[in-house]
Amino acid sequence: MQKRMGEAVARVARKVNDTVENKTDSLADLANCKLMTFPIGIYKAMRSVTEGIHHISLANNELKSLTSRFVTTFSQLRELNLAGNYLHRLPEELTSLLHLRAIDLSRNRFRRFPEPLAAVATLETINLEENEIAEVPVEKLATMTSLRSLNLRANPVGPEVRLLVRPLVPFDLLLSPEEPVPKA
Repeated sequence: MQKRMGEAVARVARKVNDTVENKTDSLADLANCKLMTFPIGIYKAMRSVTEGIHHISLANNELKSLTSRFVTTFSQLRELNLAGNYLHRLPEELTSLLHLRAIDLSRNRFRRFPEPLAAVATLETINLEENEIAEVPVEKLATMTSLRSLNLRANPVGPEVRLLVRPLVPFDLLLSPEEPVPKA
């Protein structure tokens, strides 16, 4: 167990060093690193390049929360992949990501639509597939002028969401097919 954790930490360190040394705009693959939290040491190691980071993938880790420090440190994010974690809420500071265009929160533990997302005016794509979301703030979503795609497949959304049709919402709404009503 400790050996696997050590290997994961070494892998994260290599990826961070590559990003810093090559001055790339991406911390693209911190996926599958068994991270339970975003390592504090990364903030210090990347201090000189955080403004230039536009893409981060933390998919398939074991994250239970995203901190406000993460959001404020990587303020220039355009794409954020947090698929396959244990997230159930997002920090309010997410609304300060003025350049965020795409967020992948599929395969997490959201029971409600993450409200901070509705306040991110630049979002074009939201993926919330395979969560536990039953309620969606339809009115707020209808005001998101940049939103092009909202994926709510494999969520127990209520029937009111299924009634959303153009021109009410100016984006593609992806839902799972309705289950047939069993005959008595």
